[in-house]
Amino acid sequence: MTTYTILIILSGLVIFSYLFDLVASKTKIPSVLLLLMLGIGLRFLVDYLKIHTYNFLNILPTLGTVGLILIVFEGSLELKYDKNKNKIIKSAFLSALSILLLTIVVITFIIYQITHRDLYTCIANAVPFSVISSAIAIPSAAALNGKDKEFVIYESSFSDILGVIVFNFVVSNASVSAYSFVSLGFSTFLIVLLSAVACIVLLYIMGRLVHHIKFFLIIAILILVYAIGQSYHLSSLVLILSTGLFLNNVDTIQNAWFRGVFLYKNLTADLSQLYQLSAESAFILRTFFFVIFGFTMNLSELNDQPVLANGFFILASIYIIRLVCLRFFKKDSPIPFLYIAPRGLISILLYLNLPDSLKLPQVGTSFLFLVVLGSSIVMTLGITLSKRKAAEIRA
Repeated sequence: MTTYTILIILSGLVIFSYLFDLVASKTKIPSVLLLLMLGIGLRFLVDYLKIHTYNFLNILPTLGTVGLILIVFEGSLELKYDKNKNKIIKSAFLSALSILLLTIVVITFIIYQITHRDLYTCIANAVPFSVISSAIAIPSAAALNGKDKEFVIYESSFSDILGVIVFNFVVSNASVSAYSFVSLGFSTFLIVLLSAVACIVLLYIMGRLVHHIKFFLIIAILILVYAIGQSYHLSSLVLILSTGLFLNNVDTIQNAWFRGVFLYKNLTADLSQLYQLSAESAFILRTFFFVIFGFTMNLSELNDQPVLANGFFILASIYIIRLVCLRFFKKDSPIPFLYIAPRGLISILLYLNLPDSLKLPQVGTSFLFLVVLGSSIVMTLGITLSKRKAAEIRA
């Protein structure tokens, strides 16, 4: 395969992804579904032509991690804080936490019934299936009104962060003791402290940089700090979310000394450019991640009826638990939030980061693919039907 052939393929994927986004805005079909189908189609074509390919599973975790950082950062740069939003933030956090924990419990039971393995291994495998994917939820919420969109951004981001915290805790503690919770508290305090320092330092750097290349440097520093934190099992998504929120709301700080030292004339324009760069970079990485994930799927494994049945039970449990919890935390109406619970990038990343000793043959990537695909289809149908019903009521 020549250099020019590779360039044609890569540019073609980006063009298709752009077209898929246009289709998604008109039909409410998540572009992720179309990207997965494109990856599957490419796999059939490659197998038919008997073309030798690279083992793309080796680069999937890296692509996904950078994509997740940029998607959460992009979403947080859209959020403006005021005291009136405390209720939304509180309900989004409690919703994400309660749904995550209850879903882990139920899916652990399902996996135990499938595999009859020890409880610890079942819990570790249940966590990836229990986390809402902000990479899919945030773009899908674009058509919602302001408050509803903010609820989805906060809830899916909190779900990602809490999911990573729980995942790190489970993987690092085969046996739970008092020391485990002390260590969790210390690591949480450490990442909050690191986030505060990073926010101040990044803002200071942005105001002092005179080179025409500055935003990729900011993103590179964010990725560097995230990677260092994750290597020490810190939940670094807290840092990404807090940095975006801080930068987008820093103008509300009234302290005269702070404003004199850290705020500068072109801050608003710089934040607009930083948001645009994050959004477009996330678009590219999301494109390649989901196409590659679809490409690496072995669809023949989906012919297994027990896999299909167990996947259905997991999907059903996800939405039953979500409906019950949203009755408490979204009292006005759980629709269409009930359907916005996709599994995607974060679920795949957590599963790929499971130690080999904890991976179960009965709960493999094809099983994960089924849940990702099913939750995206449910979200598509749910949002479409709820919008149609709302239009009929208005008429």
